[in-house]
Amino acid sequence: MKILLVYCHPNPESFTAAVKAAAVETLQRNGHEVDIIDLYAEGFDPVMSREERSGYHTRGENRVPVASHLDRVKAADGLLFVYPTWWYAQPAMLKGWLERVLIPHETFTMPEGNQPIRGLMTNIRFLGVLTSLGSPKWWWWIMGMPGRRILLTGIRALCAPRCRTLWLALHRIDVVGEEARKRHLERVREVLGKL
Repeated sequence: MKILLVYCHPNPESFTAAVKAAAVETLQRNGHEVDIIDLYAEGFDPVMSREERSGYHTRGENRVPVASHLDRVKAADGLLFVYPTWWYAQPAMLKGWLERVLIPHETFTMPEGNQPIRGLMTNIRFLGVLTSLGSPKWWWWIMGMPGRRILLTGIRALCAPRCRTLWLALHRIDVVGEEARKRHLERVREVLGKL
């Protein structure tokens, strides 16, 4: 399987970076091809400009600013997002990537009449998230799990009908000890090893 791993963290020495390294090593060891988009390292601009927004609904014109990333999405069989959860959802950098790259006519159809949008990312058969949260699991559940819902409900609707999903999160990242972090990395390796 060809996995596009979208990584979002500003610090290359973070625990999120260790999660990414464990994921890449496990996937490659099991024969998957991994294409990595490191949003901070690439200097991705998450801000949609006025001009870009003006052409957002125009087929062809809307792909120009994000063509290279969009082509990588279309070439993948799976999407794996690795990021820290900040304020219950994706960091602004990743949210901007979703808004700019997953565009109409390329990843979904525009609604017509009473018809809702239809997903065009039928090449995506696996959609996964590896993240960490400062909140305990119970509080995140009370908050409605917005980050999970954005990706595993909203983005999932654009993917192949039988697209498999994965959500693997380490809660209370700010207070858990080294042993909990090691166990989480082992869980990442175990779960991705079965992909």
